[in-house]
Amino acid sequence: MRNPVLDINDKPSPFQWLTLSLQHLFAMFGATVLVPFLVDLSPSMALISSGLGTLAFLIITKFQVPAYLGSSFAFIAPLIAAQEHGGPGAAMIGTFIAGLVYGIVALIIKKAGFRWIMNVLPPIVVGPVIIVIGLALAGTAVGMAMNNPATEEYSLLHFSAAIVTLTATILFSIYGKGMVGMVSILAGIIVGYIYSTAIGIVDFSGVREAKWLEMPDFIFPFVHYDISITSTLILLMAPVAVVTISEHIGHQLVLGKVVGKNYIKEPGLHRSILGDGTATMVSALIGGPPKTTYGENIGVLAITKVYSVYVLAGAAVFAILFGFIGKITALISSIPSPVMGGVSILLFGIIASSGLRMLVDSKVDFGNNRNLVISSVILVIGIGGAHIAIGNFTLEGMALAAISGVLLNLILPGREKIEDNMFDESESHDHDVA
Repeated sequence: MRNPVLDINDKPSPFQWLTLSLQHLFAMFGATVLVPFLVDLSPSMALISSGLGTLAFLIITKFQVPAYLGSSFAFIAPLIAAQEHGGPGAAMIGTFIAGLVYGIVALIIKKAGFRWIMNVLPPIVVGPVIIVIGLALAGTAVGMAMNNPATEEYSLLHFSAAIVTLTATILFSIYGKGMVGMVSILAGIIVGYIYSTAIGIVDFSGVREAKWLEMPDFIFPFVHYDISITSTLILLMAPVAVVTISEHIGHQLVLGKVVGKNYIKEPGLHRSILGDGTATMVSALIGGPPKTTYGENIGVLAITKVYSVYVLAGAAVFAILFGFIGKITALISSIPSPVMGGVSILLFGIIASSGLRMLVDSKVDFGNNRNLVISSVILVIGIGGAHIAIGNFTLEGMALAAISGVLLNLILPGREKIEDNMFDESESHDHDVA
């Protein structure tokens, strides 16, 4: 172990519990509420579903994995497309489908081990798909940053708010020490909000009218929408879910190194993936976006050396409570679009850059024509918005890019097997994780 201040199952004192849990809440807050803002869902539901999802994850992983689950950025484009396809109900059905994909993959891993998924989704496939996920949203971020949301026309005044927000977020992320660096997104949004207030583009009427305690905007199946699973929704969400599972594995490896545990072996990769999928399905049933383990909170663990699952559970409870405070939800909703656009320019770029980083860290050889072909096809199909339409069946953009990459990787000769030392000790326990 790395000399923890509080180990996995250590119970903190009441004061420690309060302060450390709030610290995790603030670390995830900015990113978690940004996703529903971008896809036209309720910020309060993002908070509540992240709390419930985290508690479900902790239970499924037998309280051995100290992770917090927040809103997933990878699903922003599919959620927007699902909303256009059939409103919030379609977005929730799509989110549930993504959770089901996690559950199916978890079941297969329990029975067959995990090496197969790394052979199907090597870095040469996952890296370019992640780049597509980030860059496909570039137009959305820039449009939010530059335009007056009331007229959808260019406004230098509004663009200045985005520039101030972006600059502040960059400065906090580069020069911020300790927790300040961890909450750089939240800090940047606060600076942008203050500037926006000063230049008069913030509407406080909703905050004044909101009650302190207020029922969130739950979205329940059969109450607010009918269940209709279409091929379009499956093809929008399932390919992205498969790709994000690869990211999930990366998070588990990093988290294991931070706390000194082998989570691929115990409680098992199938359990953590099932926990992620269950959190996403719970979110879908109440009106929240898909979930993923948050790197921000892993960073907090690394800095504080407080690994207690009680602290993460406390943060989850606080998130649920915050979702019922109407003033907070109204305050979040009053954040001008250019402020969120400014943050999004950095965040979406970071998503794309993380795909590049995966390719670099994995030492992908682009002198090899096979790798060059796979990455080129994925990037152009994904960013170019290519689609296949046959009657009511449509396969487009990111989903088509991901499927194309997987097929090319499996079909083209010269496929490399994953390195034997990729999971350190865990690769010899392929079937033991069950």
